[in-house]
Amino acid sequence: MKNRLTITSGFKNQRSYLKDTFFTPPFRVANISEHRSDPALYLMVMSSSPGMLDGDEYKIDIVVEEGSRLQLHSQSYQRLFNMQKGAVQLQSIQLHPGSSFSYVQHPVVPHENAIFKGRNRIDVSDNCRLTFGEILTCGRKHSGEIFRYSSYHNITEIYHNGKLMIKDNLLLQPSLVNMAAIGQMEGYTHQATLFHLNTHSGIDVDNVNMLYELLGEEKDVAIGISSPSPKVLAVRILGNGGEQLFSCLQRIAAYFWTIEKNALVS
Repeated sequence: MKNRLTITSGFKNQRSYLKDTFFTPPFRVANISEHRSDPALYLMVMSSSPGMLDGDEYKIDIVVEEGSRLQLHSQSYQRLFNMQKGAVQLQSIQLHPGSSFSYVQHPVVPHENAIFKGRNRIDVSDNCRLTFGEILTCGRKHSGEIFRYSSYHNITEIYHNGKLMIKDNLLLQPSLVNMAAIGQMEGYTHQATLFHLNTHSGIDVDNVNMLYELLGEEKDVAIGISSPSPKVLAVRILGNGGEQLFSCLQRIAAYFWTIEKNALVS
């Protein structure tokens, strides 16, 4: 089944607002903004489906207009069910000048024989801030389905004014590769990836140090933080629990969101 979701975050009278949205089942969009004193927009993407089924195709388009600040939330874990042909998700995100977008998604849980192909295309303009995080689990770990899915292939590309800033090409095929091998998961079962892009002031060295302090108390995880360019920060975390990694990415996203909020106030 082909499913569509579009969201446009506008900016008017010094406030961000939901300018336009369109969705087909199983999608819904809920405004979860709590405080009128906060001019940013907070939305949650909801779904009436338990997960992606064989043959599903999700097409998601998100536009954050000039000056707007949008923080997007997912509702729950995304399950990928048993498949023969596979499921596809295409996600396009556009940030206009002076806008901000933060989105940390719940973990993906691929069931036995699941086949998934995903592509995230993110276009960022000048004076923008982006935080984008995703988490992949090994499957239904507590049901004994550890790396029983067939294939998971997800590509994320982030462009600044048409120039490619970072590309993440994640391909996991447990039936062909030993997931515990060196260079693979090396004994861990879950992985999280987060990208932060700042085309206004760039990445501060203090940000990297603060993230290590922020995650320093975490147990049984492996954390890598790098800055492939002066404007990009990349975080990769390996662990053994979806909730733990989700909490880590949420704290990182909250850290950057608060920094920007304080800068706007001052």
